[in-house]
Amino acid sequence: MFAGFTAQGSWETWLTFRNSTDFGQTDPQFGLDLSFFVFEYPFYRLLLGFGFAIAILALIGSLVTNYVFGGLRLQTPGQKLTSAARVQISVLLGVFVALKAVAYWLDRYGLVYSSRGDVFTGASYTDVNALLVPKTILVFVAAVCAVAFFANIVVRNFLLPAAALVLLLASSLVIGVAYPAIVQQFVVKPSANEKEAPYIERAIEMTRQAYGLDEIEYVNYAQETTGDEADPEVALAELRGDTETIPNARLLDPNVLADTFTARQQIRNWYGFPEKLDVDRYTVDGELRDYVVAVRELDSSALSENQSTWINRHTVYTHGHGFVAAPANQVVAGSDGGEPNFTTLDLPVQGDIEVDQSRIYYGELIEDYSVVGAPDGTAPRESDLPEGGSDDRQINNTYDGEGGVSVGSFFRQLTFATYFRERNFLLSSAVNEESKVLYVRDPRDRVEKAAPFLEVDGDPYPAVLDGKVTWILDGYTTSDSYPYSEQMELGEAAADALTGTGTTALPNDTFNYIRNSVKATVDAYDGTVTLYEWDTEDPVLKTYMKAFPGVVQPYEDIPDELREHVRYPEDLFKVQRDILTRYHVDEPISFYEGSDRWQVPDDPTQNVEENQPPYYILAQRPGDAEATFQLTSALNAFQRPNLSAFVSASSDPDPERYGKIQVLQLPGSTPFRGPQQVQQSFNTFDQVARDLTLFNSQNSQAVFGNLLTLPIGEDGLLYVQPLYVEGTSSNSFPLLRKVLVNFGGQVGYADTLAEALDQVFGAGAGEVATDSGDAPTTPDDGEETPPASPSPSPTPAPTPDDGGNGAPTPDLDRAVSDLDDALSALADAQRSGSFAQQGQALEQLQAAVEAYRAAQEAAGGSATPGG
Repeated sequence: MFAGFTAQGSWETWLTFRNSTDFGQTDPQFGLDLSFFVFEYPFYRLLLGFGFAIAILALIGSLVTNYVFGGLRLQTPGQKLTSAARVQISVLLGVFVALKAVAYWLDRYGLVYSSRGDVFTGASYTDVNALLVPKTILVFVAAVCAVAFFANIVVRNFLLPAAALVLLLASSLVIGVAYPAIVQQFVVKPSANEKEAPYIERAIEMTRQAYGLDEIEYVNYAQETTGDEADPEVALAELRGDTETIPNARLLDPNVLADTFTARQQIRNWYGFPEKLDVDRYTVDGELRDYVVAVRELDSSALSENQSTWINRHTVYTHGHGFVAAPANQVVAGSDGGEPNFTTLDLPVQGDIEVDQSRIYYGELIEDYSVVGAPDGTAPRESDLPEGGSDDRQINNTYDGEGGVSVGSFFRQLTFATYFRERNFLLSSAVNEESKVLYVRDPRDRVEKAAPFLEVDGDPYPAVLDGKVTWILDGYTTSDSYPYSEQMELGEAAADALTGTGTTALPNDTFNYIRNSVKATVDAYDGTVTLYEWDTEDPVLKTYMKAFPGVVQPYEDIPDELREHVRYPEDLFKVQRDILTRYHVDEPISFYEGSDRWQVPDDPTQNVEENQPPYYILAQRPGDAEATFQLTSALNAFQRPNLSAFVSASSDPDPERYGKIQVLQLPGSTPFRGPQQVQQSFNTFDQVARDLTLFNSQNSQAVFGNLLTLPIGEDGLLYVQPLYVEGTSSNSFPLLRKVLVNFGGQVGYADTLAEALDQVFGAGAGEVATDSGDAPTTPDDGEETPPASPSPSPTPAPTPDDGGNGAPTPDLDRAVSDLDDALSALADAQRSGSFAQQGQALEQLQAAVEAYRAAQEAAGGSATPGG
């Protein structure tokens, strides 16, 4: 029983050993297939550990038993052990030393995980040249020692095994510890960069393979640009020739707009949206477009007090309803300016994405269990849809899906009552022979229970497949036994400014091999979990598919519609970009010195020193013929704020292009502005600083959206950032008010992307933007409203608060001047320390703000055109 309880946690080690699949690649030191290290070596170590435990426990048991029954007599003179006790203890000590010989043999292979090299993982110079042979010698010494103990059965004299044991201890200290330490200290350290070079090459190659970074496309980008001094004529020509990236520039930040979705599309108090919305793409009217999407889930925490009775909580409010989507590059113009342009919305769901089954019984917010189902002819109990009309009544529904566990018999009712500690399973009339209980309703939890051998990405996202809302998740196969590969902590590597340190959904397990091997779906209506093979070359997944036949469906069975919505997973990308900061270097000496190391920049929009999250964008990569959906991240020079590279991973459903990682390498001799420097340029821009003073008031606050990096043509990176304003009251929500751009150090700041581009590149540059009039936006009333025209004024642009028409007005100029005077007067009053002067200055500032707003409205500044 002791062995069984100990071993049950190692079921994966046994199953992978039993169903081992070859990698088809050998390690550079021993010439063994990598499957030996990934699948077999851990199992041998497990057996060895059990062997040592058994030998030690048996030896302790033997000593205690012999002492109790007189076989071992410590206090009496003369013979201390009986013959039987001597034989038994000799055999057990011989077994222990024999196991030590096996351990020395396995230690030879364990050198591929050595950390002696400091800056890399795997066998180092000292391991190969000063430890590998001594380990082999110790194998034979330990074997001789074991034979000496076994010989004591006949010789019956402990002098021989004692001498052998002393020899083993001395040998292990001299050739197993002292000699390698001398070689490391006096041979390797004085010229470690040269001595370790061949072994660093192994580590670079194997780490890249382990993390899927061995087929990266490196592009020397912006080589003709001298830092921020971009050629304006070349940039303008590339900008006007861009028909893929700029029109799809995303201005809706899914990490900011949860409150906006809730305010405009919640419908009922028991519905809710997650704090982090999702980005996906759909082809509508023949055009591929990215959307910010969410499902209207059941939020049990939002139920009022009278709605929280057991009947209401578990049998009436059982599910969410609806799918909501807004084009990521548009907002509504007119009186509702700055809101997302919802094109799929309301209940019943209507819009450009057709949804036939929109009831959400399984989702990220649903924590409670629900009791659903009823006999035929029974009145529906579950709250479903608002009927509409003046009385605003509800239409109820009865669940008829395949999900849930049938209650049925009294024994099952008793089981559920015990499990949930709820007597209503036995007493309530709502629980009957047709009832089902829905639980384990989070998509991640369902996939983890269906496939416990997978690590599941922390960001499930909803998609409409064949008219049904379906959760899509990414499953990873991992290993901590890949030779020569750097070890990482999974949860720590996947953390960023949005998740917080140590709060990711992934466990903080150690690993050094990862593949996005499975795409999983969870039906939002009936909870059906389907796992599809995605990486057909992954030996770890093949091993688990042999161990669990039929659980993972073959790659060929993936529906075409699902392929159109697969995304490159965020958590994997964050792990890969972290590894890439060090392992993009080819030269071993440069790797050792760290002279070309990169770093993930801190998120400039958050007041925390945590990694900037990667962003999904629809853009055209250099060398591609059209825009593709991709996951992107900027990388800085190590401990410097300037940009060194831009990384993107393709989500194109074409298997030849999906997952292809491209790295745009900027010239190392020229400083390019990184995300934090660009954010600083925005914050200190005169017009931005002035507006931030207005926006950050007692009644409102400014919210910077995601700072996107967009490659334009072959010679420059364009930064685009939305600026939202949110009220401070409990029912307020963010609205898009301004758009900021930066190219070559030049800042644009306006109501629309088109106007901001005009400010940077000159009149007419913004025509390529969606809000330049090419694509009208649609307010909630369904009437098309053309967005505002781009500013025809040349650079430098007028003040950003001129209404967006490009022509400054005298009233607005006067209001801006008065506002500056009021701010100066307030600063003087604060320095003087006079409360009376401060009061007068505050009154003057209030009057100036009101005049400014009045002048802005008169100039037409209240209308927020589409993004």
